[in-house]
Amino acid sequence: MPAVGGTLAPATLPPAGLDGLDPSFSRVVRVTERGASVDRGWHLLDNADRLAELGVEPVGTILCVHGNPTWSYLWRRLVDAATDAAASGGDAWRVIAVDQLDMGFSERTGTRRPLARRVQDLGDLTNALGLIGPVLTLGHDWGGVVSLGWAVDHPELLTGVLLLNTAVHQPENKPIPAPLRLALQPGILGRGTVLTPAFLETTLSLAHPPLRSAVKDGYRAPYRGAERRGGIGGFVADIPVDADHESWDELERIADGVSKLRVPALMLWGPRDPIFSDRYLDDLIDRMPHADVHRFEGAGHLLAEDVDYASAVLTWLGDRIRTAEELPAAPVEEERAPLWHYLDELQGSDDAAVIDMVPPSGDAPRVVSWKLLSKRVRQLASGLGAAGVKKGDRVSLLIPPSADLVAVLYACLRIGAIVVVADAGLGLGGLTRAVRGACPDHVIGATPGLSAARALGWPGQKISTTTYPAPLRRALGVSHSLAELVALGADERMPEPPAAVDTAAILFTSGSTGPAKGVVYTHGQLSAVRDALAAQYGVGVGTGLVAGFAPFALLGPALGARSVTPDMDVTAPKTLTATAVAAAVKAVDATVVFLSPAAVANVVATSAALTDDDRSALDGVEQFLSAGAPVSEPLLAAISALMPSATAHTPYGMTEGLLMTDITLDGIRDAATQDGAGGVCVGTPSGPTRVRISPLDDNGHATGELTDAASVTGEILVSAPHVEDHYDRLWLTHRASRLGGIPGERWHRTGDVGHLDEVGRLWVEGRMPHVLVTADGVVTPVQPELQAQSVFEVARAAIVGVGPRGLQQVVAVVETTNPARRVSLASPELAEAIRDAVDVPLAAVLVVPRLPTDIRHNSKINRSALSTWADGILSGGRMVAP
Repeated sequence: MPAVGGTLAPATLPPAGLDGLDPSFSRVVRVTERGASVDRGWHLLDNADRLAELGVEPVGTILCVHGNPTWSYLWRRLVDAATDAAASGGDAWRVIAVDQLDMGFSERTGTRRPLARRVQDLGDLTNALGLIGPVLTLGHDWGGVVSLGWAVDHPELLTGVLLLNTAVHQPENKPIPAPLRLALQPGILGRGTVLTPAFLETTLSLAHPPLRSAVKDGYRAPYRGAERRGGIGGFVADIPVDADHESWDELERIADGVSKLRVPALMLWGPRDPIFSDRYLDDLIDRMPHADVHRFEGAGHLLAEDVDYASAVLTWLGDRIRTAEELPAAPVEEERAPLWHYLDELQGSDDAAVIDMVPPSGDAPRVVSWKLLSKRVRQLASGLGAAGVKKGDRVSLLIPPSADLVAVLYACLRIGAIVVVADAGLGLGGLTRAVRGACPDHVIGATPGLSAARALGWPGQKISTTTYPAPLRRALGVSHSLAELVALGADERMPEPPAAVDTAAILFTSGSTGPAKGVVYTHGQLSAVRDALAAQYGVGVGTGLVAGFAPFALLGPALGARSVTPDMDVTAPKTLTATAVAAAVKAVDATVVFLSPAAVANVVATSAALTDDDRSALDGVEQFLSAGAPVSEPLLAAISALMPSATAHTPYGMTEGLLMTDITLDGIRDAATQDGAGGVCVGTPSGPTRVRISPLDDNGHATGELTDAASVTGEILVSAPHVEDHYDRLWLTHRASRLGGIPGERWHRTGDVGHLDEVGRLWVEGRMPHVLVTADGVVTPVQPELQAQSVFEVARAAIVGVGPRGLQQVVAVVETTNPARRVSLASPELAEAIRDAVDVPLAAVLVVPRLPTDIRHNSKINRSALSTWADGILSGGRMVAP
């Protein structure tokens, strides 16, 4: 259809004074329209002349294409950043940001311009400019489709593709996004897109945070008046809603061509986009699985305004385009037995493999033998294949710890499906972000998980752990139950097993240091986790394992151990009681017990309920482990008294590497005798793990070369075969976690700050974001916190900084043993006692009823929030609790 309300108007330069737009980059070029024998005026932002003034030769060109209803103003920051980088001696990238015809300040043609025409228009422009390679395309919204069309048509010039929120395919069984459906309604199209600025204003409202008025005016500048908005309506009308639309075939052609592109690719995505949701990102990743992807949590459709995308683009260009030949090869993975090794080896055994303390029905624990577990895994694996689950598919598991969870997990691993594990402890919002971010192809869950999935629109085929009545099945959108999968897989037909380098799992972090991140493990890396646990703690065939921490329950069959999760709410560790631990120990004749620090505290608190029989069972435990957060010596001693024959360990690790160092209770006591050590001692590296320190500079940044020298404080880096592969769809985060490592090796920056001592023990002094920089130097928080807690009246303490970095003042915020009723300054006597105990000068001591903690780790103090709060209090704010 013609552009609604379109009239002829020439291309012009933007008016002076638009916020953030350097007018020297603007120019108008005349381009002959292929097949029409008419010249069209195009407005461009182009830094070629500025690069020439600098005397630098471009290393390549970034061709930027905006969508609807924006214009080249969208790319102003990239033009500036690329030019500044060249002026500073960096790579000189020419940036050409176009205004598509009928858009921005380009010519108003008054003619219909469907998708194929727009792709041809862009080709006409690049021909007129005499553009030569290497060229990278960068597109957003429908400009992404147009730029990809150009990329498919110009393989001889193309070096890479970059995308912000866009799409090249509309699933036939899914409606187009609601805002676009509304805009396409008869009677609304012209009024909403052309006669009024409604469509433009709606788009400008999608920024997070909201755009400043001056920036909005920049976007409005070329569209003031209905006669200039015809292209907006024409673009909306050209959305191919079905196969009868004239642009449908062109969209399909481009989508097919994109799947054949083998050039480097980068996708930067705002998940809060109501138009181009994560399902479109998932489709693009399926077409270009080699692409680097970064989802900016909290960003939306106007990603170019929401985040510093320009730095991300230039960083990626440096890594992937200019220096790709210099990047080290990936570490070679050692061959290891697959995770399901013991399920095959012990498939004829009637010995117990998994015990459910709280089975789905009945009061007695459910005992599942190796024979039954092995058979059920094979049946489920075969049934999953029959239900359409294939290698590389993502399967979100929303099943409480149980034999069902174990069987489904190993069935997925066996066929090469990727398990996505994000537990309910993240909270509904965090769990939703995790599931949507991982974009699973299938969801297998119990009723609570499936109900949430239905209510919140989580993606993927739904499979239930139980068989529902037909009405409930329909309501939850369930296609299969586990029982039906077992029947479908009765032949136990197995596909080829996945390779060690294939992705096995995405495990979400606790979210204690920001939004939960998906940590990707290959089969080889998960096998290495198993081998590290077996070697460090002697867990193997015949071991009885009590796992009050879900990952270790899932690793039980991989270790050949009898495993049980005690009767508890795994999302609330403090629900675990001493009697529940004793019952679990008796159920598997356990010699190894693993509990979280929060669970340990409640077990000690409820130990008076233990019977003589319970205590006798606990006396048979040989190894006790607690990790996930620091465990104090008194608490570890108290739990050790309940298991007097056990050696108590507190491994140091994180989701990205579950076992990095280890220390025993005796080791903690020995370390406590070391004067001036500072921080919390977490022991020596376990097995093949290596630990290095990147020293802090005067600004508190870890910039130094890696060292294992004693008494050097800096960021802790770890390397081991069982360190994660990468973060899922978080390319920038993954890149940052690898910076400064030894080339050719897999190193992970932990985000923790600490040091090694003279005998090679690691001491953790806090988190990197919590490092203070005062006028007297750098201060790490843990040591002064421990010193403050040595004062009798102090139950817990947090050390935070207020004021500008470099001049920060140190403030102690404390909970007292006799809890305070309100926020206040410490009494002179208490403040003096704390100042005497702490080595660094304190500007103030504040007393609070309770320190704010992370939602998942009761023992982790949220120092970042506390610092902001303390700054407000000391600036004259109200004395309200943090």
